[in-house]
Amino acid sequence: MNTQIDLFSDFQLGELSLPHRIVMAPLTRMRAGEGNVPQAMNAEYYAQRASAALIISEATQISPQGMGYPHTPGIHSAEQVEGWKRVTQAVHDQGGRMFLQLWHVGRVSHPSLQPNSELPVAPSAIAPEGMAATYEGEKPFVMPRALETAEIPGIVETYKKAAKNAMKAGFNGVEIHSANGYLLDEFLQDGSNKRTDKYGGSIENRVRFLLEVTEAVTGVWGREKVGVRLSPSSTFMSISDSNPQALFSYVAKALNSFDLAYLHIVEPRIKGDRSIEDESNGLGVKFFRPIFKGNLITAGGFTRETGNKILAEGDADLVAYGRLFIANPDLPKRFRLEADLNAYDRSTFYAQTLEGYIDYPTLEMAN
Repeated sequence: MNTQIDLFSDFQLGELSLPHRIVMAPLTRMRAGEGNVPQAMNAEYYAQRASAALIISEATQISPQGMGYPHTPGIHSAEQVEGWKRVTQAVHDQGGRMFLQLWHVGRVSHPSLQPNSELPVAPSAIAPEGMAATYEGEKPFVMPRALETAEIPGIVETYKKAAKNAMKAGFNGVEIHSANGYLLDEFLQDGSNKRTDKYGGSIENRVRFLLEVTEAVTGVWGREKVGVRLSPSSTFMSISDSNPQALFSYVAKALNSFDLAYLHIVEPRIKGDRSIEDESNGLGVKFFRPIFKGNLITAGGFTRETGNKILAEGDADLVAYGRLFIANPDLPKRFRLEADLNAYDRSTFYAQTLEGYIDYPTLEMAN
């Protein structure tokens, strides 16, 4: 065990010199303004948390088709780019560093959220179980439309354009969202991918879309400014695979060739937005350490103590915190001082209010 490495050790992430290893995880908060444009309170929210080693933005749709939740930001219009510029400037003014998470929800949407009320798209016409979030409240998921083979290069190009827009908006890099049962994850896993073309069937074929997207995005940003997020143990949004060990081993080995900034792994204990106790047979960051040759970020209900432990054991390089960052804008300082933490209020996670968003007190405010 290397006891010299802990949450407060500095770290070099490509060109970025990180003062410690406490990352702010991507957190959907559903507080974008009209036109899915980031607004003033979003800039304030992220600026408050700029002491994170790295902020990974909330999931941000790459196109109107990629949208699956109300009030979530995009990165496909000029207005959205300008909105994000205000956010990144506010973060950089506080000395922070920020990646944008690129998102296409795939089947996890509803016609009321889609252009011209079209069906959501997916690798195969299989609906997830449960309810879609819409502007009119929850509605049952509909059967999605299976993408035609000829449409997929166009979506890859959309990722490329979104990556260019993220650069225009002043981000330090981007993260490709290939987790949590959204489009790229749907292609990876055989519970949702029943295709018979070059994007379905074998593991190699199912991973092809993610690799094409990664190639396109790294072509924009360069290799050390792009991360990929995976949730290999998640069942969120009815996602499943018959042999996840083989699948995700292949994914990690294939991503080695890109020299990414990092691979971001959601630990088995996280199912959707909640923690569970049973994490047996899960594929956490420990599984990936011998396989993936680059930097690893782990996320999943870590405390100060468990974060220090996984770093000291050498299984991860950075630890991402979500709910604790929601409630504690100065989380790194609180961890360093071993100060009390504010409790988070789950009822305000996805509200459209200032309350539960930018009103959590810092240590200075509380004292």
